[in-house]
Amino acid sequence: MMSTPLIIQGGMGVGVSDWRLARAVSLEGELGVVSGTALNSVMVRRLQNGDPGGHVQRALSHFVDSTVASEILATYYVEGGIPTGARFKRSPVPSVSPTRTLQRLNIAAGFVEVWLAKEGHNGIVGINFLEKLQTSNLAATYGAMLAGVDYMLMGAGVPREIPGVLDRFVEHEDASIRIAVSGTPGTTEVFTTVSPREALNTIPKSSLKRPAFLAIISSSTLASHLVKKSTGSVEGFVIEGVLAGGHNAPPRGPMKLTDRGEPIYSHKDEADLAEIRALGLPFWLAGSYGSPEKLVQAIELGASGIQVGTAFAFCEESGVAPKLREAVIDRILHGDIVEGEAVFTDPHASPTGFPFKVVQLPGTQSERSVYEERPRKCDLGYLRQVAVRDDGAIVYLCASEPVEDYVRKGGKIEDTVDRKCLCNALLSNVGLAQTQEDGYVEQPLLTAGDDLVHVGQFLRPGQTSYRARDVLAHLKGQ
Repeated sequence: MMSTPLIIQGGMGVGVSDWRLARAVSLEGELGVVSGTALNSVMVRRLQNGDPGGHVQRALSHFVDSTVASEILATYYVEGGIPTGARFKRSPVPSVSPTRTLQRLNIAAGFVEVWLAKEGHNGIVGINFLEKLQTSNLAATYGAMLAGVDYMLMGAGVPREIPGVLDRFVEHEDASIRIAVSGTPGTTEVFTTVSPREALNTIPKSSLKRPAFLAIISSSTLASHLVKKSTGSVEGFVIEGVLAGGHNAPPRGPMKLTDRGEPIYSHKDEADLAEIRALGLPFWLAGSYGSPEKLVQAIELGASGIQVGTAFAFCEESGVAPKLREAVIDRILHGDIVEGEAVFTDPHASPTGFPFKVVQLPGTQSERSVYEERPRKCDLGYLRQVAVRDDGAIVYLCASEPVEDYVRKGGKIEDTVDRKCLCNALLSNVGLAQTQEDGYVEQPLLTAGDDLVHVGQFLRPGQTSYRARDVLAHLKGQ
């Protein structure tokens, strides 16, 4: 494996850990990571905003297929940006059989984000994917590899087939993964495939570099399974505890809630580090490890280092909209965000059924009144679940879509209670909110780890903001 980092910057949300943040961390000698979630939507909305700085256009000018790059610009680029309040033209919705147009868009989006993060330096850059986004990950993975991505990280599932995908993309070969389905009669299996040679008019003549694969997991059992059963090599693990932001693994056993309504975890939900050390692969600890003391502790436990998300999510280079970032830091400085109340581990918010950490911030969907004002709509579809009906037809369900649609397609009405549209909310977090046909503007829903209250440790006296290098220097005791 290439240079082993001490600190991995978390691959967060939609556009939070964007190319600017990953680049800033990489330039400091650690592993900067871009988020691979909804990259196609992020790219096309940046273009429709006029592509300030010309960054997307610059990256596309280096894309291997100039025809595809030109088609994307002709379809989505708006010089000067769309008017305030205008609707964004959407990327096609993901499916198990993506059109050639969608595959090209996803490949290009993966390329653009990684290329910009790596532009002009030799630092290491990774890309992070959610395994649950199976219908959109493959093409973006190939695009990231075209840009020379060094690490690939994946969590929120069992990414057993991904190492083999990386091996096949090295030689530009077709790659497929099995799609997790519900309501499957008999032994019906559903696959999704990406063929680089069919998607693009031009591909490189030489082989690509295979990125090191790090699985983001929460148990030693899964780590052992991936080492033994993956279709290719696994180079290490990020061991993510329940205090980490975003999606958390559900508690083992029946779901029980605290008086506040949060899932109750126990020692059974802690990874056995002795068993993980015995596998002989590097690992990093994550989930409220963003302090110098925790870094020392991780090394003493045999880890190669730590993964840190929340501290980077609120630094200046983060993709979080400045007004949201500033509001959170202001509340921390004034003592309005306190430990135990700043973040709520919501067992219902995510349509995936996984607990999801929500920052309690006025004016966002953390407030019930703001959530209830939103007309239910599913127009992006990244978190849709694939189901097979009795007649063999494939349908797509999202527990956050209109209730009548979900039930009509075979979903249970109780699964829809308090579900939130994370796809639209997370794009709103980074200033790319959609204005819907009825005039409704999508509202944000911030996520962070439980150590949000400690973000003030990175602020120098008199300052109200900090940079990625300040986080790294503080963590290293510099």
